[in-house]
Amino acid sequence: MYILGINAYHGDSAACIYRDGEIIAASEEERFRRIKHWAGFPSMAIQFCLDEAGINIRDVDHIAISRDPRANFGKKIFTAVKNRLSIKNIADRMRNLQKAKSIDEEFISHFGLKPNELKAQIHNIEHHRSHLASAFFASPFEESVILSIDGFGDFTSTMTATGKNNKITVIDSVNYPHSLGLFYTALTQFLGFPHYGDEYKVMGLAPYGKPIYEQEVQKIVNFKSNGLFELDLKYYNHTTKGVQMAWEDGIPSMESVFSKELINLLGPSRKIDETLTQKHKDIAASVQKVTENTIFHILNHLQSTTNLNSICIAGGVAQNSVANGKIKLNTKFENIYIPPAGHDAGTAIGAALWVYNQLLHHHRNQPMLNGYFGSCFNNDYIEKLLQERQISYRKPVETDFYKTITDCLTNNGVIGWFQGRAEFGPRALGNRSILADPRNELAKELLNSKIKRRESFRPFAPSVLKEFVADYFEQHDEVPFMEKVFLIKADKRAEIPAVTHLDGTGRLQTVEAENNLKYYKLIHHFYQATGTPILLNTSFNENEPIVNTPEEALDCFLRTKMDMLVLEDIIIVR
Repeated sequence: MYILGINAYHGDSAACIYRDGEIIAASEEERFRRIKHWAGFPSMAIQFCLDEAGINIRDVDHIAISRDPRANFGKKIFTAVKNRLSIKNIADRMRNLQKAKSIDEEFISHFGLKPNELKAQIHNIEHHRSHLASAFFASPFEESVILSIDGFGDFTSTMTATGKNNKITVIDSVNYPHSLGLFYTALTQFLGFPHYGDEYKVMGLAPYGKPIYEQEVQKIVNFKSNGLFELDLKYYNHTTKGVQMAWEDGIPSMESVFSKELINLLGPSRKIDETLTQKHKDIAASVQKVTENTIFHILNHLQSTTNLNSICIAGGVAQNSVANGKIKLNTKFENIYIPPAGHDAGTAIGAALWVYNQLLHHHRNQPMLNGYFGSCFNNDYIEKLLQERQISYRKPVETDFYKTITDCLTNNGVIGWFQGRAEFGPRALGNRSILADPRNELAKELLNSKIKRRESFRPFAPSVLKEFVADYFEQHDEVPFMEKVFLIKADKRAEIPAVTHLDGTGRLQTVEAENNLKYYKLIHHFYQATGTPILLNTSFNENEPIVNTPEEALDCFLRTKMDMLVLEDIIIVR
């Protein structure tokens, strides 16, 4: 039985394919279109998944889309009329909902089918239920609390639930216009970061400030006695204007959602090209602190009312790795699972899992302990490419392979590392990565100025061998998807300055041989040579989606100042 899951007509469009409950492939459409957060029908990701499964669309039994136009439909219309949203705004929303509703027509048209040739049963799975499923049904827990929290989808921004075996039971929800994701987006826009997905920049900026505006910022998010929250809507304009989103050429964008009252509260908003001041950094720190307060408020209520000790989290806010790293310190939860794609791309997986487990009542399969479900290329393909491009290369034996790379790293080199199947999700986890020596205090400046071409305040991640986590970090936990930030031990910070953030933290990835043998071996060779079991890891890209093919990796290498490119077993030196 084949189940195709998709996130369509929404930011971070994606597709996945399951065969008898086992994932075969998953990818975001942006990896093929080369447009960040691409929105629309994920035709190229779908075709990739079908090719990986060795089937065509006629062989698919179920198609699960992570949108349900019927969900909260009455509330959508009532809110639009109540707040006198423009006819255009209402019409745009209805057109978008209609696309999700008539997804079968899109498949028939795209694949050139006759109506009776699409045998798959279509399932519209509500957005947050898809998030819930992407976390719980992929987790190793038989029973847990589940939290989905993001901007909004299907008119809901937050949903709480419990999961047991192959069933999820919803507890409560927060509906539009109240949303912690929109709170964070409003302040992200206020701080001069206007693009879709810029929220992580505020999280990266926060350690440079102090939360001295916490009381002011807390005024715009109010806690409720039922463990949920609501916004003080006078500080926002989306209740009267609607959330004005556009998907021109697949590029998602969102108009400003904060009102003049926020300016009255915090002062003038920052223009996009304005220099970042200490006040901006302090506001970022305050926004992060209030976000954490809200998450812990929700989680503590859930733990006390369910008495469960495991939590699964998904949704865009689940990508807030700083908050995730503090959950065990601020709640009684003992076990945490956050999937590799907690953001909206992951709803493709969640929709498929909801159908397999919740609707069809199958037993859950193995938990998702890695995120390597994307494209893959062999040495023959790569050598043919390099020969056609007349690029010199080496293909050393294994011992020399790791020594050559380690020697480059220890001599201040920067390496493009392209291996195995591409990661599904927003993080590079050692298969599409740029690597450097974490001991090199100049590495961060070099990467930001000459390769990544991004803001200097944004940090880089330490990939650490799993068995050494307790030696370097104050908390000891498995973090396979780079989903948590932990405090680095004070006596270790000077050893790894390139991956130590200003506040002494690092967004780590734990690496073990079972899930990524080649990356593990490289870090282990580096450890044998230096005594440091860590590499600096950042995504293999330059202001674009993470590279997906050897061609894209080679082009990125040639136009930047990387010192070495490693494509599978092949080494290219500049």
